[in-house]
Order: sequence, then C-alpha cells, then structure tokens
Amino acid sequence: MPSLKDIKKRIGSVKNTRQITKAMKMVSAAKLRRAQDAVVAARPYANKMMEVLSSLALREEPGAHALLTQRGKGRVLVLLLTADRGLCGGFNGNVSKAAERFIRSNADGYEGYDLMIVGRKGRDYLRTRPGINIAKVYENITSSISYSTAALLGQEIVDGYIAEKYDAVYFIYNAFRSAISQDVTIDQLLPIVPKQVEEGAHVAEYLYEPNRSEVLAQILPKHVEVQIFRGLLESVASEHGARMSSMDSASKNASEMIGKLTLQYNRARQAAITKELMEIISGAESIK
Repeated sequence: MPSLKDIKKRIGSVKNTRQITKAMKMVSAAKLRRAQDAVVAARPYANKMMEVLSSLALREEPGAHALLTQRGKGRVLVLLLTADRGLCGGFNGNVSKAAERFIRSNADGYEGYDLMIVGRKGRDYLRTRPGINIAKVYENITSSISYSTAALLGQEIVDGYIAEKYDAVYFIYNAFRSAISQDVTIDQLLPIVPKQVEEGAHVAEYLYEPNRSEVLAQILPKHVEVQIFRGLLESVASEHGARMSSMDSASKNASEMIGKLTLQYNRARQAAITKELMEIISGAESIK
C-alpha cells in the first residue's frame, strides 16, 4: 500500500496537471472563437466558387484548360491536412487513418499515390506505414493561416498537374462542425468535376471578357487556392475545438482522480492514527 507521503505527492502532481489542462482549454477556446469566425467568413465565397466552377466545367470542352482535362489512371497527389501538435483527441489520428484507407482502397484504380502532408503529426503517423509514399511535408505553417500560404500550396499543386506529373489531386482534411464534432472530408481538387444536371435541362453558355483563355487561366488556379485556404481554416478550427474538448475531458478526469486519491489518503491516515492509538493502548495495558 502506498505511503501517505507517496499519495500526497501524487495528489499534488495531478493538481498541477489539472492546472495545465485547464489553461490549455482556455487558450484553445480563445483561439477557437477567432478560427470559427474565419471559417464562417470564408465558407460562402468558397462554396459559391465551387458552384460556379462546377457549372463552368459542365459548359466547357475538356481541352479548354489543363485543369478541366480528365486524364487516365496514372499517379494521384493527396493533400493531407493535420496538426503540428497533439493533445487534441482523435483529430490527427482520424484524418491520417482516412488518408491511409483512401490510398489502400484505390477505388478508382490509379497506378499510385503521392502524399503532400501539412503538419508533423500526419507525417509521424504515415511515415512508418508500408506502401505509403510521402512526397513532401510542410511543418509549422498552420500556426498563422494566411491566403498567401494557401496560394503557394495551390501554385505547387497546379504546376504539378499542368506538367502532367499527376492525373488527379485529392484533398483530405477535418471539416469544422462544432467544438465537439469534426467531419473527415475527402474532396477532389483536380480535375474540376462538372456539375450534375438533370437530363434534358437547359445549359446556358457563358460570355467571357476579355476572352475565354485569359479568364480560365486566372479563375481556375484561383479556385484551387481558395479551396485549400478554406480547408486550412476548417482544419485549424477543428484542431482548436478538438483540443478544447480533449483538455476539458482531461480536467474532469483529473478532478475525479484527485477525489479518489484524497479518499485513499484520508483512509490511510485514519488507519495510521488507529494503529498508533492501538500501540499506545497496548503499551499502557502492558505496564499494568
């Protein structure tokens, strides 16, 4: 049975841990508010651009631009968004496992997959998995999200697709729903998927100003950048929500453990006092 000193030391250790988890919860809650506002502000523009580009892809010939071209079943690039830090529940594990399942299932019959990972935790999980090819890893870029970061990632992806290094590009990230709910999302970035319309529906033509090629050359790469930017914001908000929820659970568990240890300490102290009293009484009786 642990001594009173050991139990008291453990109680102090758990209390210190609870202070840390409470502080981390408060920090994540403050960051979550800002990240959630950013996500809510970015969603309408990203969704509308997705709608417009899907409609445009339906009206255009596949050869109108390289980003609209449906190719064969060669290599695929998978952009995976994770975090650089842990202590956020299943946030990193869920999205990393989803990426692994997506690659191993190879439902569309591609020749191979390359991974571009944002976040150290995704790299740590997948680098030991056999058959997973990690092409590039970006670390420490999610602490301060800006559009320029998404633009650089988007440009690299667009260049690789135009150069026919890849035949498709997929995007895997945690979409923010609430502080306790994140949905693992798998989107196809490239080629841009045409919008589904009902059979027999009228499809209107677009008018381009100044001309078709210039408009497509500007708006299609911008679409990729906007979707990546939206995904980064969703992932960061999900990370803060998951960490806040995880730290809240850790704080509650610490409080429960402190209660159990305190009860154990009081029982051990009472037993020690009872033992001393018995020894005193026995000594007094022996003198008689």
